[in-house]
Amino acid sequence: MFENKTVREACEELRTDSENGLSYTEAAQRLQDNGANELKSARKKTKIESFFEQLNDPLIYVLLAAAAVSILLQEVSDAIIIIVVVLMNAFVGIIQEGKAQKALDSLKKLTSPKAIVIREGKEQEVQASSLVPGDIVCLDAGCQIPADMRLVKANNLKVEESALTGESLPIEKNADFLAGKGKGRGYKASSVPLGDRRNMAYMSTIVTNGRGLGIVTATGMNTEIGKIAALINDSQEEITPLQKRLGELGKMLSILSLGLCAALFFIAVLQHRNMAEMLITAISLAVAAVPEGLPAVVTICLALSVTRMVKVHTIVRRLPSVETLGAVSVVCSDKTGTLTQNKMTVEGCYINQRIIDGKELNVREHRELLQGMTLCNDAVQKDGSSIGDPTELALLNLAEQYGIRREALEKEMPRKKELPFDSGRKMMSTMHKNGSSNVTYTKGAPDVVLKRCSRILIRGNVTAMTETHRRQIQEAIEKMSSQALRTLAVAMRTGGTAPVERELTFIGMVGMRDPARPEAKGAVARFKQAGVTTVMITGDHVDTAFAIARQLGIVERQEQCMTGEEVQNLSEEKFLKKLDDVRVFARVSPEHKVRIVKGFKTRGNIVAMTGDGVNDAPSLKSADVGIAMGMTGTDVARQASDIILTDDNFATIEKAIEEGRGVYENIRKTVIFLLSSNLGEIMTMFLAVLCDIASPLKSSHILWINLITDSLPALALGVDENDGDSLMEEPPRKAKESLFARGGLACTCFYGLLIAGISLTAFFTVPYELLMSKGAPFSISNIALALQNEEILMRAQTYAFTVLGMSQLFHAVGMRDIHRSVFRMNHLENKWMIVAFLLGFVLQISVTEVPVLIQAFGTVHLELHEWIRLTILAAFPLLAHELMVFLQKPEKDVCNQVKMESIRIDR
Repeated sequence: MFENKTVREACEELRTDSENGLSYTEAAQRLQDNGANELKSARKKTKIESFFEQLNDPLIYVLLAAAAVSILLQEVSDAIIIIVVVLMNAFVGIIQEGKAQKALDSLKKLTSPKAIVIREGKEQEVQASSLVPGDIVCLDAGCQIPADMRLVKANNLKVEESALTGESLPIEKNADFLAGKGKGRGYKASSVPLGDRRNMAYMSTIVTNGRGLGIVTATGMNTEIGKIAALINDSQEEITPLQKRLGELGKMLSILSLGLCAALFFIAVLQHRNMAEMLITAISLAVAAVPEGLPAVVTICLALSVTRMVKVHTIVRRLPSVETLGAVSVVCSDKTGTLTQNKMTVEGCYINQRIIDGKELNVREHRELLQGMTLCNDAVQKDGSSIGDPTELALLNLAEQYGIRREALEKEMPRKKELPFDSGRKMMSTMHKNGSSNVTYTKGAPDVVLKRCSRILIRGNVTAMTETHRRQIQEAIEKMSSQALRTLAVAMRTGGTAPVERELTFIGMVGMRDPARPEAKGAVARFKQAGVTTVMITGDHVDTAFAIARQLGIVERQEQCMTGEEVQNLSEEKFLKKLDDVRVFARVSPEHKVRIVKGFKTRGNIVAMTGDGVNDAPSLKSADVGIAMGMTGTDVARQASDIILTDDNFATIEKAIEEGRGVYENIRKTVIFLLSSNLGEIMTMFLAVLCDIASPLKSSHILWINLITDSLPALALGVDENDGDSLMEEPPRKAKESLFARGGLACTCFYGLLIAGISLTAFFTVPYELLMSKGAPFSISNIALALQNEEILMRAQTYAFTVLGMSQLFHAVGMRDIHRSVFRMNHLENKWMIVAFLLGFVLQISVTEVPVLIQAFGTVHLELHEWIRLTILAAFPLLAHELMVFLQKPEKDVCNQVKMESIRIDR
C-alpha cells in the first residue's frame, strides 16, 4: 500500500521519475500491459435470458403445467388466459432488470475524461483513459481526480471525498504524511481507513482547494472506485421474503397437484372405474388447485402500492421491495446527508467568557465576532449558489442570519492584504481598510490562535489576557470538542501596514458540525416502538458519529461504537456476536459496510440500508432493501438502490415501512382468501369423486371462478386500508415467517371446508328434491343414478357453481378483517370491494341468465326463488365470520386491556 511509502519509495516501486514522469514509449507499453483506465462492464443479459429468468419460479411452473393440461383437455381459451397472465408477469419483471449495469454506467460517468500529465518533462493534456501507473499528474482546484495516486506535492490541497468515504468535510492532504509513521512493529498500514490516508488521492473525488502533484498508483478496476464497481457487479440479486414465500407456495401447490392425481388414480383402481376418464378428472382437479390469478393479483397489489408511496416522497424501483420493507428489522443508515443535513452549521459560540447558542448572538454586542468570521473568509455566496469550504460557508450563513453579508461588508472594509491558510500555521489572516486605519482578522485552530493572543475582547472592552482567561478558553475548547464540534477561533489586530499574526486580541470561538436532521430523532424513536433497530454506518470519525448517534437516541454508551479497523480485524464469529450491541460503525470502507449488512442478515434480520454516496452502492445492493437519497444522492447510489427517497428525509422510511407492512398484510389476506376458495373447489370435486358420483363442476367453471369471481375481490383486498398505527406497534415479522402463520393455515382450512360443504349441499339439493318427489330413499347410489340424467346434472352443477362463486364474494368481505364484525367495518374505505362484490354478483348471474354464456358454460336458467335459496346458502362464510368474531371478542378484550396496561407502565 502506497500510503506508508515515501515519495522516493513509491517512485522506485513504480519505476518513474517524480520530476520528468514516464517516457512516451514506457507509457504506451504500460497502457498495453495494464489496459485502459476505465471501469469494466458486466456482461449484459440478453432479452431472451431475462425473459426465461422471469419464468424461473415454482408458481409459474405450476401455471404453465396447468396451461398444458388445459390444451390436452381441449380447453384452449383457458390455456390462453393462463399464458397471458404468465407473460404479463414476465414483462413486468424484465422492466425491473439491469440495476448492476446501470450502476456501472453511472460510475463511468463519474470518472474524469481528461488529465494534465507530465511525460518526458513536459506537461500535456491527455485522455484520462490513457493514464498508467507511474504517470505524474497535475492537480488543480475544481478538477476531478482521474486515478488513484500517491501525492508528491500538496500546496493547501483539499479534496472532497464524501461520496467515497462518507467524510462530511474536505480532507486536507499532506504529501509528507506516512500511514505507518510512529506506529509499532505490528501495525498494518493496509488497515488505515481511506479518509485517513492524507498522502493519497482517489479517482472520482474532487479537488476543492490548492494545487498538487501525484504519482498514479492504480487505474481502472484496480482503483478504490473500481473495487466498488467490482462489488456491485459481483453482488447477487437477493430474492425478497415474499418471493421466498410465494416460491414455497408454488412448491406446495405442485406437490398438492401431484398428490391429488396420485390419490385419484389409486381411487380409480379401487373402484374399477374408467382409467382415461379418471385421468381427465384428476388433471382437472390439479388445475383447480392452482390460483391462476395470484401472480397477477400480487403484481397489481404491489404496483398500486408503488403509486401510493409516490405521495409520501418514495420512488420504488423494484416491486417486491415494497413488501420487504414491512419485514425490515434493522435499518442501517449512512450518517452524512441521511441522518444529518450534510451542511456545516454553527451550533455554539464562546464569547464574553461563556458558551452560548449560535442563535443567541446579538449584532450590537457581538459584531466584532460576526464581522471577523465574515471578512476572514474565502467562501463565496452569490445568486443562490455557494462555493468554498463548508466550515467557511457555515460562518457566512451564521452572519447572514444577523443581516451581515460579506459582499456588502467588503465594500465598507475592502481586503487589502492576506496571509492564506497554511496547514503548518493552521490559520489565515486578512487585512481590511477600516476608516483611516487598518484592521487584521485572524481565523484558525483555537489552540494555535490562543498562543498568538496577548489581549481579549470582553463586552466591547479590550483587556490583557490572563492565565485565568486562557484556562477558561481551553476549558471551552475541550467542552465543545467533547460534543464533536469543529472549533474555530477568531482574533483581531488593529493598525499596521501588513497582516501580522502576533499580539492578537482574542474575540471568540465558534463550534460547528453537520447537524442531525430534526425529524430523524422522532423517526428513530418510532422505529424502536415498531421493533426496528437503527444502526449508523459512516466513514466519519467515531467521536463525531457517537455525538450525533447519542443525540438521535441510537446509542447510549461509547462501547456501542466500533471502527472499521476493528470490523476488519475481528473473526466472523466474534463480529456476529458484537452485532447484538454495536449500533455505530465509524471510519468504515465500502467493504466493511457490505460485511456489516451481511452480518445482520446472517443473524436472521431483514436489513434496509440507506445511503447517498458512491461508497454506499455495494451495501445498498447487498441489503434486502437498498434506500438511496434522491436529492443529494449520487447517481450510482440511486441506480444500486431498490427505493429512492425524493425528499432525502430519514423519517420517510418510517412511512415506507408502514406501507410495506400494510402491503404484506393485504397480500397475506389475499393469499389466504384465494387458497381457501381453491381448497373449497378441490374438496367439492374430491369428495364427489370419493362418493363415485358425477363431478359437481366443469373445468370452465373452475377457471371462471379462479380468474374472474376470485380475482376481483382479491384485488380489492390488495388495496384495503389498514390501521397504520396498529401495524407500527407490532414487532416486524420474522424473515422465515410463513404466509400461513398466526392462524392463517387454520383460517384457510376452515373456510375451504365450509365453502366445499355448502357447494356440495347446493349440488345435492337437485337430486335430493327429485328423489323426495318420487319417494325414493336419499342414498349415494340413488344420487349417482339421478345425476346420470343430463338435465338434472346440469341444474345440480349450476347450483354448485353459483353457490361456490357467490360464497367467495361473501368470504372476501369478511376477510378484510377477521377480528372485526362486518357491521363495524367502514366499507366506504374500500370502494373497490363494493364494486368487486356487486360486479362479481352481476357476472355470476350473467352466467345463468345470458343465453350465450349459458351455452358456453353448460348452465341452466334459475328462477328467483332459487336465487334466494342459493344466496342464503352462499352467505354462510360471512355468517361464520360473525360467529368467530363474537367468540373471539372476550379474549380480544382481555388482550387489549393487557396491552394498554403495558403501554401505560412503559410511559
